[in-house]
Amino acid sequence: MSDKRTEMQSAKDTQFVLHPHRSLPPSGFLIMMSLISSVSFIVGLVFYLMGAWPVFGFFGLDVALIYWAFKRNYRDGREYETVDVTPDVLTLTHVHPSGRREVFEFNPYWTRVNCTVDRPDGRTSLWLSAQGKAVRFGKFLTDDERRDFANALSGALVTARGSRF
Repeated sequence: MSDKRTEMQSAKDTQFVLHPHRSLPPSGFLIMMSLISSVSFIVGLVFYLMGAWPVFGFFGLDVALIYWAFKRNYRDGREYETVDVTPDVLTLTHVHPSGRREVFEFNPYWTRVNCTVDRPDGRTSLWLSAQGKAVRFGKFLTDDERRDFANALSGALVTARGSRF
């Protein structure tokens, strides 16, 4: 025997997970770094043999800086946000690259999703607002993704509220 209230509540529960986009997978990073290292070594060796030995060190420095920049980018890619929508509460959890969590809770009946245009070039931002507090989220999404997600989250809020239009 099943409890209909539990079934209805679970049908209205929704979870969204937002991740920043990373276009280069780790295997591509390995291939790219191998190519950059090889080219830098060969060209640096040519300069070394011509007598311009300090140039060899600068090529090594370039490779090290490129490696550091990509590793920093991958570290920042560990950032994500979850949005849990239930009839009782909307929970926004922002997980920083360091692992630190920020949790914001809203009443879904009062919560509004706003996708605002911030600049003349069309850049947008996402906001959750309710009862005098507002939280910006989805900073790492593209403008189109922000607009699409605002529509999806608004639909999930309507479903969680049990409204029928």
